[in-house]
Amino acid sequence: MSADALYGAALDALDQGMFGDVAAHIAPEVQGARAGDMRFWQLLGLAHRGLQDSAASHAAFARAAALAPRDPLVAHSLARTALEAGWPASALFEKARELAPADAPVLLGQAAARLAEGDGDAACAGLADVLAANPGWIEGHHAFARIAAMAGRAVDRSVRAALVRHPQDPALWRTLIRLALEADQYRSALAIVEAARSRLGHTAELARIEAMCTSEIGDPATAQRLFAGLPDPATAAEVVAPLRNLIRLGRFEEALTLAGRRFGEDQDLGLWPYRALLWRITGDPRWKWLEGDERLIGVYDIGSAMGDLAGLADLLRHLHQGVSRPLDQSVRGGTQTDGNLLARAEPELRRLRAVLLDAVAGHVAQLPPPVPGHPTLHVRREPLRIAGAWSVRLSGAGFHIDHMHQQGWLSSALYVALPQGAQGIGAAHGARRNAGWLAFGENRALLPDLEGFRLVEPKVGQLVLFPSTMWHGTRPFEAGERLTVAFDIARPRQGS
Repeated sequence: MSADALYGAALDALDQGMFGDVAAHIAPEVQGARAGDMRFWQLLGLAHRGLQDSAASHAAFARAAALAPRDPLVAHSLARTALEAGWPASALFEKARELAPADAPVLLGQAAARLAEGDGDAACAGLADVLAANPGWIEGHHAFARIAAMAGRAVDRSVRAALVRHPQDPALWRTLIRLALEADQYRSALAIVEAARSRLGHTAELARIEAMCTSEIGDPATAQRLFAGLPDPATAAEVVAPLRNLIRLGRFEEALTLAGRRFGEDQDLGLWPYRALLWRITGDPRWKWLEGDERLIGVYDIGSAMGDLAGLADLLRHLHQGVSRPLDQSVRGGTQTDGNLLARAEPELRRLRAVLLDAVAGHVAQLPPPVPGHPTLHVRREPLRIAGAWSVRLSGAGFHIDHMHQQGWLSSALYVALPQGAQGIGAAHGARRNAGWLAFGENRALLPDLEGFRLVEPKVGQLVLFPSTMWHGTRPFEAGERLTVAFDIARPRQGS
């Protein structure tokens, strides 16, 4: 096969997610006839990146960069894989930026690298400078806000500055509102809606946001009147806010009708958790079909397989560079690491990744048989691919609000360190009942009196696996540190 034909076939295979096959076929090629062809080192780097082997990916891109030192895409890939491996990457991103000064992913990567190296101020300042020159760069405003949140800075500074210059730009107003929503600042979002109307006039989008915020601040009756004046929801995302409000009002039959609307499998993923709540609270037998099988939640003791837990805990603590919780996440009273934790190159994390994937394979093997239409019990259950992974460090009375993971198939909680004393949580005399326990099936923001259908007491070295569409959260604990690792398994492709 010619070099061009082989290259094209490998690219097609990468598009199909066949990362292992590409790595196996290209590795001999770059040690032989294709050793001097940058494209094949690039292919090998992409294949290893797809396998989340950042060290091997970085090594391949380093060879590609040696062969093509002025190629901006290779330079960016070299910097990106260093960042993903957990190695210093700021200097590499600076070189990539010299080759592609206006490349947005390079600019965002440089900011992420600075944050990872503990310099949140430089990360924010660098993005702020670019945004001052390019105030309409919406992705940049979101990145600035994400980094600023973890660095303990004002998240909306860049977009507010942009609005001073471009007060009629609806995308900037939309971004400012979104940042307030992601920070759960619903009263602030309402004030921004009014300010936006003074510039943009009355729009259906602003009316939907007003209704949603009115519900979230605790005035569901007024919110219901606002929702009644809006067009019917056209997407599953537009269903969620009026659905939440009907649940708050106790109008469960109307909520069931709304939740029963179908928009296609991918969109419907965000509605399954609400269907579960409604079916359970109304005694609908469909809840058993959806969440009632005990095999959907698995609890596994993998501490002995993980090796040095104390060393792992120390490494994770070092990786918590942020000083505050990230935007749009469930963490309250703690911090969360940035990037894919299980793509990093540290030996402790490579071993952990292997142990976790082995445990996931065992859990998947014991799941109930496929059920048509079920969001978890699919026919095709491979490959097992980590879609994202992170560590959370809670302190004081930290906890997770009730939430679900719409983008995943299976989600997890691995306990690495807990407060002192009988596993430290909820056991001491006088401690809050079930403090720190993981609760399934609760949504205290909507149904504060509905108890979870299963509680799991955390223990060091214990892994809990469960469907991503299942409501889960933790009870606040009394005091001390709670250190966990969490990850999502990507939803396997179904069909041909």
